[in-house]
Amino acid sequence: MIYLDSALVSEAKTVEKWGWVKGITTNPTLLAKSDLPPETTLEQLAAISPGELYYQLMATDFQGMVAEGRKAFEIIGEKTVLKVPATAVGFQVVAHLSPEIPCSVTAIYSAAQAAVATEAGAKYAIAYVNRATRLLGDGLALVQEMATILQDSPTEILAASLKSPAEAAGALIAGADHLTLPLEMLNAMTTHNLSEQTIDEFAQKGRGLS
Repeated sequence: MIYLDSALVSEAKTVEKWGWVKGITTNPTLLAKSDLPPETTLEQLAAISPGELYYQLMATDFQGMVAEGRKAFEIIGEKTVLKVPATAVGFQVVAHLSPEIPCSVTAIYSAAQAAVATEAGAKYAIAYVNRATRLLGDGLALVQEMATILQDSPTEILAASLKSPAEAAGALIAGADHLTLPLEMLNAMTTHNLSEQTIDEFAQKGRGLS
């Protein structure tokens, strides 16, 4: 599936009309860009999103993260997917909450973390592809390693931090199951200059019903 990576209600309304964007992912930075309080933003996004709506936990201690996750679920409802950071405490939270609320593990930078994520019950393992390329050297190789680890597990890979259509396609080729992209990147994925040229040729030389 392809998700919108945004917390702006206006952008959510835009992609809702497209019909091929299946959900919305948010994070604390994106929520900070909204003029609305986080609770209001999440309520409105949940009403718009055609599918899952991801919320990232901000608390850092076990009890605080569990409480925050349950509060997010109360606001978002059945579309909730919690984004839990890939930390020692985070994995404990996933193991605790995943039986009642779908969880993803975010900011994974090693295949070993993906292995722990699936054992903890995570529905998704999130790789920051472009950021991993900058920090580790090859974000697509990380996705490929994660895909090998998770091949026979129920945990699926969501690729984030994608900076070009080619990188997005590369993540899928490497084994990602889903992509999340900002609005600008979603628009970029729909176009190619050769497609435009071909359509222009049809328009100039062809005939149809219109």
